[in-house]
Amino acid sequence: MLPLDYILENKKLVTEAAKNKNREIDIEKIEQLAGQKKQLSQEIQKLREDRNKISKQTLSDESKKQGRDVKEALSKKESSLTQIEAELNKLLSHVPNVPLPEVPVGPDHSGNIEIRKWGELKKFDFTPKSHIELMESVDGVDTTRGSKVSGFRGYFLKNQVALLHMALMQWVLQKLILKGYTPFIAPTIVKGFALFGTGQFPWGEQEVYKLNDEDAYLAGTAEVPITSYFSGETLTKAELPKKMVAFSPCFRREVGSYGKDTKGLYRVHEFWKIEQVILSENNIEEAKKMHEELQANCEEILQELDIPYRVLLMCTGDMGEPQLKKYDTESFMPSRGDYGETMSNSIMGDFQTRRLNIKYKNEKNESQYCYSLNNTAIASPRILIALVENHQQKDGSISIPKALQTYTGFDKIEAK
Repeated sequence: MLPLDYILENKKLVTEAAKNKNREIDIEKIEQLAGQKKQLSQEIQKLREDRNKISKQTLSDESKKQGRDVKEALSKKESSLTQIEAELNKLLSHVPNVPLPEVPVGPDHSGNIEIRKWGELKKFDFTPKSHIELMESVDGVDTTRGSKVSGFRGYFLKNQVALLHMALMQWVLQKLILKGYTPFIAPTIVKGFALFGTGQFPWGEQEVYKLNDEDAYLAGTAEVPITSYFSGETLTKAELPKKMVAFSPCFRREVGSYGKDTKGLYRVHEFWKIEQVILSENNIEEAKKMHEELQANCEEILQELDIPYRVLLMCTGDMGEPQLKKYDTESFMPSRGDYGETMSNSIMGDFQTRRLNIKYKNEKNESQYCYSLNNTAIASPRILIALVENHQQKDGSISIPKALQTYTGFDKIEAK
């Protein structure tokens, strides 16, 4: 959430930023409501002062009448103020964050900038199979029965592919623990405030599964519960940065992806994920360092898995509303003949922490909002696409990267 004062003092900048993120905001209405709120607040304060003076007067018919008049006027104005604040807060909740100056302006993915690549693309001396063909050939996936039991985009992982899926989670979690990240198993069921606080609401509400309970939703990423973990709390500067790594099942409706990636495991409704989340000081240079650390972590994972990838600096039209800056890391997937996004790394600034009221005391004992950052460490089964396709062998088997073998207990998945 951007502060109201900031919005009003930087109307042109905020409006342009929203436009570049393909969002419309009503700055004039916000300014109008802010003025009305200020005026009403002053009038209410004056009426409260009058009420206090009347209460100290000698009780008489006149003072009783004055008291009733003030009470009635105060009630009306407080009711009006409540309505104005609700309308104003709704408008403010739709104002996206302002990207950093280095973020390229662009309407969509065409405006993203490739900043580096790693790894050589595999050259096969045989006709390579897709991940579904490979997994089916080793009896490792069943999408037919998955759809029967779970519905569209449903799947079962089986046998050694299921073990590979679990091994990836264990390996990445251990790797980040050794780097000083505190491990969490995060809840998937979250309250609405957590989704609003992290910026999933209002913009991504259609992508979220709502449960039958009055205030219960399924999170699409551990970013939601982990960033909300310290909501309403004030930390000390000595506690920062808070580096956390969380495992959770994740659920997304994929409403906006009708007709996209309907075959295979690239776009599914439920998956497992290890998410990195950092709370840092309110300092953009410090946040940029944390951002690069998160990026290095996910690139190290792909390098040890020997999966070629590229890193993109995302443009304004292809980044989320709360983000100041974002990298996407895309892994090469031979069956697609292209790279596919497997990690997303974002600086949120104090956008989320203002909504969640997460603060810290600086060296002057002043309260400031923390900065928040997050990055996917690994998400499966999507990463399995790149893993099995890049490591497939001519005989139909799938070799397991050395880094995973301790966790899988095998170095190859043999063709059946």
